[in-house]
Amino acid sequence: MYRARTIIDKRPLSKYPYPIPSREEILGVLRTSEAPLAANDIAETLSIKRQEREGFFKRLGAMERDGQIRLDKRGYYQLTHPSNFVAGRVQGHRDGYGFIIRDDGQDDLFLPNAEMQKVMHGDRVLARIVGYDRRGRPEGHIVEVTERANKRVIGRLLNENGALIVAPEDKRISHDILVTQNTKKAKVGQIVVVELTDFPSRHSQPLGRVAEVLGDIDDPGMEIEIAVRKYGVPHEFSDATLAEAAGLPDEVRPVDIRHRVDLRDVPLVTIDGEDARDFDDAVYCEPTKVGRGDGFRLIVAIADVSHYVRPNTALDTDAIERSTSVYFPRRVIPMLPEKLSNGLCSLNPEVDRCVLVCDMLITARGEIKAYQFYPGVMHSAARLTYTEVAAVLTNTKGPEAARRAAIVPQLQDLYGVYKSLFAARQKRGAIDFETTETYIVCNAQGKIEQILPRQRNDAHKLIEECMLAANVCAADFMKRNKHPGLYRIHAGPTAEKLENLRTFLRGMGLTLGGNDTPHASDYAALMAQIRDRPDAQMLQTMLLRSMQQAVYSPDNIGHFGLAYDAYAHFTSPIRRYPDLLTHRAIYAILSGAKYRPEAGNGVVLNTALSPRARALQQADEQTRTRSRENTAIWEELGLHCSANERRADEASRDVETWLKCYFMRDKLGEEYGGMVSGVTSFGIFVQLDSLFIEGLVHVTELGSDYFQYDEIKNELRGERTGIRYRLSDRVRVQVSRVDLDARKIDFRLVRDTPVKPAAPTRGNAPVRPVGEPEVPGAGRGPRVRSLTTADGTRHNKAAPGKSAAVVEARAARTQAARKRTGAPKGAPKARARKKG
Repeated sequence: MYRARTIIDKRPLSKYPYPIPSREEILGVLRTSEAPLAANDIAETLSIKRQEREGFFKRLGAMERDGQIRLDKRGYYQLTHPSNFVAGRVQGHRDGYGFIIRDDGQDDLFLPNAEMQKVMHGDRVLARIVGYDRRGRPEGHIVEVTERANKRVIGRLLNENGALIVAPEDKRISHDILVTQNTKKAKVGQIVVVELTDFPSRHSQPLGRVAEVLGDIDDPGMEIEIAVRKYGVPHEFSDATLAEAAGLPDEVRPVDIRHRVDLRDVPLVTIDGEDARDFDDAVYCEPTKVGRGDGFRLIVAIADVSHYVRPNTALDTDAIERSTSVYFPRRVIPMLPEKLSNGLCSLNPEVDRCVLVCDMLITARGEIKAYQFYPGVMHSAARLTYTEVAAVLTNTKGPEAARRAAIVPQLQDLYGVYKSLFAARQKRGAIDFETTETYIVCNAQGKIEQILPRQRNDAHKLIEECMLAANVCAADFMKRNKHPGLYRIHAGPTAEKLENLRTFLRGMGLTLGGNDTPHASDYAALMAQIRDRPDAQMLQTMLLRSMQQAVYSPDNIGHFGLAYDAYAHFTSPIRRYPDLLTHRAIYAILSGAKYRPEAGNGVVLNTALSPRARALQQADEQTRTRSRENTAIWEELGLHCSANERRADEASRDVETWLKCYFMRDKLGEEYGGMVSGVTSFGIFVQLDSLFIEGLVHVTELGSDYFQYDEIKNELRGERTGIRYRLSDRVRVQVSRVDLDARKIDFRLVRDTPVKPAAPTRGNAPVRPVGEPEVPGAGRGPRVRSLTTADGTRHNKAAPGKSAAVVEARAARTQAARKRTGAPKGAPKARARKKG
């Protein structure tokens, strides 16, 4: 990565013996004025004496040149009209440039390195378009920073030429922070949190002081400490929240179960993973008559978090701020304090618990004929695991079934309703993407011991269908009663993605039904058609990547992937705030009231969602059935919860990637078989078979040929040799470089080495949650040239590979690396690569 290591303050010494007001101060005066102001009027407002105004007038002139302010016909200053500006959030790149992600959803603005010197990743800005760069991208000039995103930055304390700086862990922040005050006895090389005291400008770097010393990079759990601060994940409860939690009872009291339906004689059970600690849901099923036919009564009891977490309390404030629990290997950052999440709200066995119940009647065809919600009290009959339940269902006369003899009939009934619901799911046309998900097993030091595929059995599917049924009932209940709430919405593919997908499929001799508006059933039909093809995994990946992300919104547009007209989250209120909001809405309906949430107590809602995801939450004004005033807070909470869900995913992914890089540091020179998991203009991503770790084979390692990147076909094709690299191709690679700071692993291809196809894993492959597409990680920028196709679009062609001498030298280095003992310090340092 290219970094400018500026280690001294470059602020130009003022030639004026007095301070000049900042641009922000001047803009603030003009914002609060009801009319344009003369220069002297602004100066008087800012208490600038007449003999001190020379520099002030020059600053006004500079602001006028930059487009921040303008003169009217009388020579008075006023703000430039907002319509001339573009508002958005800065997205930095590790190579120093950046983009403005526009609020209006239009094409991003490119920010060259010089403009990025004024801002940091995440800042909100106003900018104007000043032209187009050599790649045809609209280029922006920052007019004003309207919101600073980084008050604190985590990084490593370094000493460069006698000056102490902090190099940020988030490589999207290209500024080093100059430490000018007390370092709190931090040692050089340690990870610290620095509090910014001065933000960057075009002529100066940011200044800060050390606010927290975390320790050394190799300390156990340090990667998690870095991630929660890097992504702004709240990880400490307020004193008020801890006090409220401590004041709650240790167990359910008689007063808590008044006016609740007593289900303590119903053998409700929880079914979760072996390592689960909080239990949101319990289930029970019995056969019954539904109308004239056979059917089932399914009870889904969900922890009644809303009974303990009341609106506008400290507990609620912290829950809103977090929005979700965040899961890392060996550690969970819960949405609620442990007394609630693992204790009072968790449906632990052999104790009474308050629950909100969804009680359903389901036909043998899987149709929900009736349902009702009511508050209840339950007493869990058993804490079961997926493995135990699967063993019982597989062999009802086996040892596990004998150990659980009392509940075997109930498990068989649950399996019966599952089969009915699953049949209805298939008839409905819901999409099931089969992917291999993994989990990390760590040692006592918190480092990877092994990475294993997650086995999915009928018990997982059984619980999934029961939860889907309850979630659908919750959405229907809010919809029927016209009560505002948060729906889990999933829009169909965009026109652009759909056209790209259809073009790709035509080249493969396949078609997707549905014309311009395909239904989920059209995807499902194509999935069934390709299931037995040797390239099924590659085709499924292309289908998956055409999907949009699911988000939370009060405007229900349905859930495309699950093929539901209305869908909400109801079943996990211990770990998801939208579920808690759904519970409160249901209680309001049951009591004949209206629930209107508030983000009080100083909560700042996170609305930093991508414009595309934000657009999903904007319903057509003509279809709105509720006033903007009543839904505004719900829309803000939808944006907030969706953004924090993404934040949690990014933090978890960052930790897993760091652990994988650390794991691979002592495997330089080793060879592995793998499969192409991503194709870009700058190379191919390869996932190793046995390790489930992904790395990049850069295009310069593919040989001495020009490789044309076809975005529609997702392939790189050699212009001279005709060699093609596509998704799911089998390759053999050698580990050539590991960059722990950048969280990147580089491979090189091993030529002329046959690789047997990997054994199929379809039987155990978990279903990827629809609406959460996998995107291959970004890598180094390509050395490309563009080709114009017949339709006028431009495709990229990669530059030729390195010379034989360079390749031989790299091979020699790699061979030497293979002989090393594997100590971390033996890993080669990641070399900086500057982009044009």
